[in-house]
Amino acid sequence: MDEVTPFSWPVRVYYEDTDAGGIVYYANYLKFLERARTEWLRSLGIEQDTWLTHRIGFVVRQVEMDLLRPARFNDELQVTVVVERLKRASVVFQQQVLGTDGTVLCQAQIKAACVNLGEAEEGVRAVPMPAEIIEVLKRAS
Repeated sequence: MDEVTPFSWPVRVYYEDTDAGGIVYYANYLKFLERARTEWLRSLGIEQDTWLTHRIGFVVRQVEMDLLRPARFNDELQVTVVVERLKRASVVFQQQVLGTDGTVLCQAQIKAACVNLGEAEEGVRAVPMPAEIIEVLKRAS
C-alpha cells in the first residue's frame, strides 16, 4: 500500500491560545486539530455546512492526545491529518502538530462519527456516511 502524504494546515499561535506563561493551553490543541480536519475536508470538496442542511454531521466521539513539547506564543505550526481507518459510520484520524523545525509537539488519534441531526425528539444518532463522502475519503486515504 502506498504511503499517503498527510494533509497539512498552517496555524499561528496567538496570544489568546496561551496560558499566563506564553505556552499553548492544552485544550487549544483540540481547536487546531479541528481546524485542520475541517480544512482537509474542504480541500476535498466536502463542505460540512452543505451536509448540515441534510441533517448529516460529524461529531468527535473519542480523543487520545499526547502533548510532547510545548508550543509558544507566535509559533508557526503545521497541523497534519491522515485517515487511519474508515468505517461505514465513522472515521479515525491520526493528527500531529509540528513545530517550524518539524518536531512533533502533539500527536492525536481522533474518532469522528457520522450522525443524523434529527429533530429534538429523535435525538442525535449514528448513521452510515453518505456514499459520496465515503468515496471521497477512500480516494484521499
